[in-house]
Amino acid sequence: MLKSLLRSTLPLFLMMLPVATRAQLDAGAPATSTIIGTVLDDTTKKPVMDVVVSATSPSLQREQVVVTDAQGNYRIPRLPAGTYTLRFEKESFKPFARPEIQLKPNRTIRLNVELLPESWSSTETIVGAPPTIVGAPPTIDVGSTNQGVYVDPEFIKRIAVVRPVGKGGATRSFESLAEPKPGNGYVVDGLSTNTPSGDGDPNSTNDRARAPSWALPHMHIVVPDGTPQTVYRAPQASADPTPQPAPERTEAPQGQRFFDMYFKGYGVNPTVDTEEERFSTFSVDTDTASYTLTRAYLERGALPDEQAVRVEEFVNTFDYDYANAADAPFSVNVEGFPSPARKGYQVVHIGVKARDVSNAQRKPSHLVFVIDVSGSMAMENRLGLVKRSLRLLVDALDERDQVSIVVYGTTAHQVLAPTNATQRAVILSAIDNVQSEGSTNAQAGMELGYTLAASHMLKGGINRVILCSDGVANNGVTEADGIWALVKEKAAAGITLSTVGFGMGNYNDVLMERLAQVGEGNYSYVDKLEEARRIFVQNLTGTLQVVAKDVKLQVEFDRKTVSRYRLIGYENRLLTKQQFNDDRVDAGEVGAGHAVTALYEVKLRDPAQTNFGTLRIRYKAPEGGSSRLIEKAMPMTLLRPAYEKAASPTRLSYVAAAFAEKLRGSYWARPLTYDALVSLWEELGTPLKSRTDVVELGNLIRLAKKLDRREDRFESFAPVRTMDADRVPTIK
Repeated sequence: MLKSLLRSTLPLFLMMLPVATRAQLDAGAPATSTIIGTVLDDTTKKPVMDVVVSATSPSLQREQVVVTDAQGNYRIPRLPAGTYTLRFEKESFKPFARPEIQLKPNRTIRLNVELLPESWSSTETIVGAPPTIVGAPPTIDVGSTNQGVYVDPEFIKRIAVVRPVGKGGATRSFESLAEPKPGNGYVVDGLSTNTPSGDGDPNSTNDRARAPSWALPHMHIVVPDGTPQTVYRAPQASADPTPQPAPERTEAPQGQRFFDMYFKGYGVNPTVDTEEERFSTFSVDTDTASYTLTRAYLERGALPDEQAVRVEEFVNTFDYDYANAADAPFSVNVEGFPSPARKGYQVVHIGVKARDVSNAQRKPSHLVFVIDVSGSMAMENRLGLVKRSLRLLVDALDERDQVSIVVYGTTAHQVLAPTNATQRAVILSAIDNVQSEGSTNAQAGMELGYTLAASHMLKGGINRVILCSDGVANNGVTEADGIWALVKEKAAAGITLSTVGFGMGNYNDVLMERLAQVGEGNYSYVDKLEEARRIFVQNLTGTLQVVAKDVKLQVEFDRKTVSRYRLIGYENRLLTKQQFNDDRVDAGEVGAGHAVTALYEVKLRDPAQTNFGTLRIRYKAPEGGSSRLIEKAMPMTLLRPAYEKAASPTRLSYVAAAFAEKLRGSYWARPLTYDALVSLWEELGTPLKSRTDVVELGNLIRLAKKLDRREDRFESFAPVRTMDADRVPTIK
């Protein structure tokens, strides 16, 4: 897969490692084979679409995953010869595994499968066997040749599920950069806004987004530095003042608002003059929750809250196929091209990829799952999805790993003592027995989870508490409880915390993100089983095993070459120039094989110079100690003359970032229409454009176009046609 993609994206700008030429790749390309087939419903004999089909083998570095199309067909190409196990999974069907599939070089094998519905029961029980036993033996496809089988791209296209678009407004942000009328008093470029005028009614449909902060319902959360942060919650819509009865436990109807969604906005980074500050410094972030939350909004027919959109998490959701560093902890990848949206500026893509660690080399782990079982979790797409996700994880673990489970409602209690992952039946039984109960004492659950992790700590291993919740805590997690100090203390002792969010409506993004940040873990959001598989199975090693901690990036722009710059995203990860060299300052962690990508908008002063800046990476080893420094010059030769001349992965990062900028209402994204975004997506080219996650990105952009009925908040005082690419208007 990597070799194929590299052929279509050369030259790919590696600064640490040389990129192989196409001739070199072709000369050394090993013979590969393909597995194809069709998945049917055993009872109706009809095709089943959106079945997750995964192939594992000692011959593979990582699991290969595809999804069946509308005709139930799947195709897994470019597989090296070896012995494979295929797994078939879809909600409402019993999972099925087919082991011991022998795949020879240059062959295509067909494996058709019939899945049993979840409700199907049998009087026969085979101990240790998969619950479904239907599936024909693999056969050599009649169309096979020594060169393999190439079929219509529509056949191999993995479909992104898009629910019908409903009508209705989207949740609006109370901390947007601006929603002014002339004279309302806004400074647009940067993090601050002054209090706007309104009619005084925060529930007014017309003025809801302009309501003064003192008039809004809110909650207080204490962040790690001890500073209280006010997080605004959307008031109940006046058109529907009566909440749904509690027993219904349903989400908002298609296209309607999701209430009690807690987000915190950090504004939009300003454009900086290099004469004032030539250093740009930030802590890395490999979270992806913002993108998945946005997908959940759009596929339910609503725009996301603007404050829910974090550009860096959109960008870091995608794989840019960076090469591995041969003799260094990171590979460094840089490329640029003229900005499609900001005239006179270059978009500079900077990618840093941590070294890979194979599954066989992964450290042993003790995973303590702390599961929220309060009443707010009593839905199939919350607690039900948590349980299905954990079942996937159990299959990905082995004899090196231990699993513990703690649940909390009104109180917290242990459901599963530390149990070796080989005792699969015991673990699955504990998962199945988890039931919803009581209110939400998150602190009691986390304290019990940490106690369990500390009492069974693996020296030299991975010790991780994983919180599965909607983040809503109506009991505990207050300033007096000292939860932040506890999380930070345990992280320093080697017990890290990751958070995994579930649910739409009554969801606290702020708490989940901050807990993971302080706990030196990562924050993910699961909206469907495929996402759980990506986190807990495909990216298991990277999710669990940290290869570098307190990772900071700094770009020093050459004043002779660059006059202005803007970092796109990372608003809540910014550091000062001095903090870059201060080892006491916490920063982000990077897991095995994980990549961090950042984009800048840069205005050149003198293109004739040799370099436009210097990239510095400072990091610590996983066990801590003093930081180490990597420093790389960024030559002008990395800047391409046009968007279409940049490598496909570089273009993909820009489309993801521009989409996020558009959704969060960034001033600088205004010239870029949704049609222009679709056009930029179309120019990604094959094979990248047919990759499942990239297909999904295109679908989400088109969905957003249908749903976005927002007026341009800046148009009345800064029309798009007269925008100055260098300046943002200040209204006083």
